[in-house]
Order: sequence, then C-alpha cells, then structure tokens
Amino acid sequence: MVGVVAALAAEARALGPVKRIGDVGCLADGTLVAVSGMGCAAAGLAAARLIEAGASALMSFGLAGGLDPSLGAGSVVLPREVISLNGARCLTSTAWREQLRTAIARQRPVADGILLSSLDVIDAVADKAAAFRDTGAVAVDMESIGVAQVAAAHGLPFVAVRVIVDTAADVLPRAVVAASRAGQVSLRRLVGGLAVAPFELVALIRLAQRYRAATRSLAAVAGARVA
Repeated sequence: MVGVVAALAAEARALGPVKRIGDVGCLADGTLVAVSGMGCAAAGLAAARLIEAGASALMSFGLAGGLDPSLGAGSVVLPREVISLNGARCLTSTAWREQLRTAIARQRPVADGILLSSLDVIDAVADKAAAFRDTGAVAVDMESIGVAQVAAAHGLPFVAVRVIVDTAADVLPRAVVAASRAGQVSLRRLVGGLAVAPFELVALIRLAQRYRAATRSLAAVAGARVA
C-alpha cells in the first residue's frame, strides 16, 4: 500500500477525493495520504503516521522550486536521488521511478536528476543559482529528504514526484511562504504579509501564473495514477 506525503492540502487535492481515516486520508484505490505542513521534520512525522496506518511504500508528492534554468513552471521532476545541504543522500526506487516515468510521460515530459531538500526556503534568484552550481540539484523542496529517511529506516521503497512552480528565474514571495506553513494557504496571513511588503505584489502575480501551470501538471500526473 502506497503512502503519499504532501506538504500542502492543495497538493493533496490533486490526487482526488480523500476520505479521512484517523490521522491520515485514503483515496478510493486505497492509497494513504497525509498532509504534513512544510519542512522535513513535519514530513518525516507524516511519513511515520502513514507507516503506522499500513503504508509499505512512501512517496513525496507536490510542488518544488526550480534550480535548473531549463525547467519551466509545470515541469515534472522524478529525481533519482534526494539530498540535503548537511550531506544526507537517499536514492529513490529505480523500478518504481521508471514505472512512474512511463505513466507520466504520456501526459507530460519528465526530468530526472537530483532533488535538494532545504531546511530554509531558497527564494532569491542568486541563491537558486548558487544551489544549482554547488549541488547539481535540478529542483528544491523542503520535505522529500524527511520522507526518504523514514522510508530508508524502515526498509521501504521511496520516490519523489515534484512539479516546478517557481522557476530558477523567479523570486518566491515571502508572503506566500508565511501564508502556507501550516499546510494550507491562509488568506489572512497572505494579506498581512503583503501589507508589510507590498513590493512583493508583482512577484505574487507572476507566481500565480506559474501556480496555474503547476497545478495543471499536478492534475495530469495524478491522472496518470502516480500512487
């Protein structure tokens, strides 16, 4: 049984209607889903809950930031390896990843490479360029290494399925990060963040356009039965 960790409720919704069963949700096909909130620690706790609920394989699913300039918004990334800045490295399941690639490639082009999981948001263009240069990672998120390490500790298969939302050339507005930390976007926090930093409005409008492209790809990926 597959267990899927998504940081945000909006990411989890792309998978389809979820029925709540205790601390986790369940899709119609039996796939277990947990919304963790942002960050590796939260994702690791969600992964542990999924294993307790019966998951025998783990997937990190959702959006990511682009580090490779060639990846546009909506690009699908199936990394062969997940790394962290402190030196942790976890390989994804080759057989599972290739099965997913075959299914997803019917809907969208698929990139591979390395996925970086960062404890902090990489929101500036210069910092994204530095991360790409220093690590070779094509994309960055904040959760996948946490899920990968829990899977490794239990000897379970692991994959990450990520869709680029902010590209290597995009600034990620801090107001968006602050508004979505709990696992769902808070309009009150978003408005409050923009009130403090109104200069982020242009970046927010651009990100909204990127987000629409990314959510279309998430829906297409989910339609390929990724879980």
